[in-house]
Amino acid sequence: MSDKQQFIESIKKSYSATQSHIYLGAGLLNGEIISEAQINLPLQMMNRHGLISGATGSGKTRTLQVIAEQLSDAGVPVFMSDIKGDLSGLGVAGTTNTKLEERAKALGFEFKPSAFPIELYSLTGKTGAQMRSTVSEFGPILLSKIFELNDIQQGVLSIIFKYCDDNGLPLVDLNDLKKVLNYLTEGAGAAEIKESYGKISSSTSGTILRKIVALEQQGVGQIFGEKSFDVEDLFSKIDGKGVISLLNISDMQTNQMVFSTFMVSLLAELYHTLPEAGDLDKPKLVFFLDEAHLLFKDAPKAFLNQIEQVIRLIRSKGVGVFFCTQQPTDVPDTVLAQLGNRIQHVLRAFTPNDADNLAKVVKTYPKSTYYNINNTLTSLGIGQALITVLNEKGIPTEVAVTHLTPPRAIMGPMPVKEYNDVLQNSDLYKKYKVAVDPESAFEMLEARLKKSQSENLDTEEEDVKTPSTRVKKEKSTFEEVINSPILRSIGTQLIRSTFSMLLGGKTSSSKRKNGFF
Repeated sequence: MSDKQQFIESIKKSYSATQSHIYLGAGLLNGEIISEAQINLPLQMMNRHGLISGATGSGKTRTLQVIAEQLSDAGVPVFMSDIKGDLSGLGVAGTTNTKLEERAKALGFEFKPSAFPIELYSLTGKTGAQMRSTVSEFGPILLSKIFELNDIQQGVLSIIFKYCDDNGLPLVDLNDLKKVLNYLTEGAGAAEIKESYGKISSSTSGTILRKIVALEQQGVGQIFGEKSFDVEDLFSKIDGKGVISLLNISDMQTNQMVFSTFMVSLLAELYHTLPEAGDLDKPKLVFFLDEAHLLFKDAPKAFLNQIEQVIRLIRSKGVGVFFCTQQPTDVPDTVLAQLGNRIQHVLRAFTPNDADNLAKVVKTYPKSTYYNINNTLTSLGIGQALITVLNEKGIPTEVAVTHLTPPRAIMGPMPVKEYNDVLQNSDLYKKYKVAVDPESAFEMLEARLKKSQSENLDTEEEDVKTPSTRVKKEKSTFEEVINSPILRSIGTQLIRSTFSMLLGGKTSSSKRKNGFF
């Protein structure tokens, strides 16, 4: 048997699929595209998660597009970030040309352009339906990641969240967080939280406050508030096709940490919301996390632990998660170990650090009869990838260099007019367009402070008021002295002076607190 025939038999045995699957392309051997060596990814293994990696310009985005298209065809909804705004073209059927026809012919199929149902989202509200989360839903760990807080500051933020939970103070937006922070640091709540949770230093609270203000000045404070996004809206289907939800963050290129962490918050919300589903024939949803390196760069241990837990357990909820990044080494080992499906585009080794990373990546692949993995990873062409996935039995497949199938929608942004039409006709765009300002921690603390001030005034007036009636009885010498008009006048002046001093201090503090916002 020739090497070619052995290769075909090996790939067929490893990648054959009897149930629904994603067709990724055909195997390559010695530079020849072998159409009979089909590379398939079973749908039932999509919730074992995956990694799509490769150098800039190697074709990662188009690989995302290919997978999203076929998932939609299979009735599986998809959520993915659109970094440059060019994935909106999924909503428009592509056009054929000579190159596409030649590629399809080499792979052994006829190219048929197609459009797919899409929903457009945005964190600014400018390029899609406004996605929001309440501060409480976001949680202290993810918020600390955005604010780039150290461990001590993160601990203080966790205390603030615990206090609000224990006292029924909803944290909806950043104004709520600022109000609570000020109240517990300088306001009437400082003594209260010191007794139950520990004192919050002014330096720590000041650092957190500056981080909040800086985020607001960057114009992304609106991601916190109501109406918060309902993750059930990600599970839509139209005419049997899964809707591809695109979070357009092309207008947030300077705030990449914010959008990447926001996507993790959605993933965590899915984990906490969805019921157990067990093993399914196909996933309920596939979630693509692009620019994954941003998530893990300088990430605190608590943040990494949370991501690891979600990735490990969300599989049983019927959700598949695929990370997309340049280097596999961008993903921590504890997370990488959970990713059963790998699509590796070309890697560059221009620097000593690149060479070290390449050596680490090579070690993660099984030995191949047909390829030198080290040489292969640096010589892949655009639209080619080194692939190994889990077959229908959950067994890792033979490593195969793959000539990938092309997308059927346009490979670029949707025309502006059509883009605007999608927005205006979207029920979700209308649903989330207007922000809601419910009663929350800010209003509750304002009411509490006003009530406290009113009670203090009533107490002052009661204490300085001279009784108008007394029970007449015979007075002793001591009582006559005590009730002397002169001595009583002196006592009254002392009382007024004392309360004036006390209330003057409270008034000053109150003004500082209110002026802070």
